[in-house]
Amino acid sequence: MDLYKLNKTKLEEVKNVPFQLEKDIQSLVEENIQVLFGLEFVKTEFQLNGLRIDTLGFDQQSKSFVIIEYKKGKSYSVIDQGYSYLSLLLNNKADFILEYLERTNKSLKKDDVDWSQSRVIFISPSFTTYQKQSIEFKDLPFELWEIKQYSNDTIILNQHKSMSQESVKTISSNDDRAEQVSKEIVVYTEQDHIVKGRPEIQELYQTIKDRILELGDFELSPVKHWINFKSNKKYITDIEIQKKQLKVRVNLKSGNLDDPKEMFRDVSDIGHWGIGDYEAAIGTNDDLDYLMSLVKQAYRFHFK
Repeated sequence: MDLYKLNKTKLEEVKNVPFQLEKDIQSLVEENIQVLFGLEFVKTEFQLNGLRIDTLGFDQQSKSFVIIEYKKGKSYSVIDQGYSYLSLLLNNKADFILEYLERTNKSLKKDDVDWSQSRVIFISPSFTTYQKQSIEFKDLPFELWEIKQYSNDTIILNQHKSMSQESVKTISSNDDRAEQVSKEIVVYTEQDHIVKGRPEIQELYQTIKDRILELGDFELSPVKHWINFKSNKKYITDIEIQKKQLKVRVNLKSGNLDDPKEMFRDVSDIGHWGIGDYEAAIGTNDDLDYLMSLVKQAYRFHFK
């Protein structure tokens, strides 16, 4: 990718500045882990049972641990390392809980963690074609992110996303770690949620989804019970698909939603899934124009 800075009418080349050390990438990410990935920082260089995790983070949205590894070399297997780290996590849950408690001084119980949403993020200036092809499955809990820095103090972080619909479970493996991880960890897709609804609810979801995507640059992030809609790493709304209705939530705190028709209820004082303090049950006869006006409030609030 060629990058230029516009100086009045002249273009000045912005050059790639290679990272000198793997530690430089690690320090940059750990200092900005919330901005880059929306994660809570837990521990750097976490060692357990002979393995060392570069960075341990926690995803408050999915209530799961996230392991981050940094690589400058190209002679390693992301699949082998990824399964090793996740197997370590699943076999030593109490140690990870204890580490979180000690480092954050926050409360966290074993049952509060959704272990099925655990994942590994690999960050490197570049990945080989083989490494990219090795994660070409829709349900691998591994992410590849390429990071580059440039002479104008710009950092670019791009995720390599698989377009494959093949499941890793269709591939035979003699690796006990892979078998354990595949049984306990689930990577959810949008389709996993869509099939829960009746045909008319599936159609309703598609209509609302299309209208949300018209608001801006959104990314869909399916988790265990719902589908998140994120824009610039900020959670705006989520949709839970049920058989006869949709549950829609907007990321606003109690008292911040102007809803004269009272389509949404305030769930700040009761247990609920998803984001924010407001939830609405939406059926095929509900006013979608009014619903979208409320979703827009959340969108504008986070980008004002």
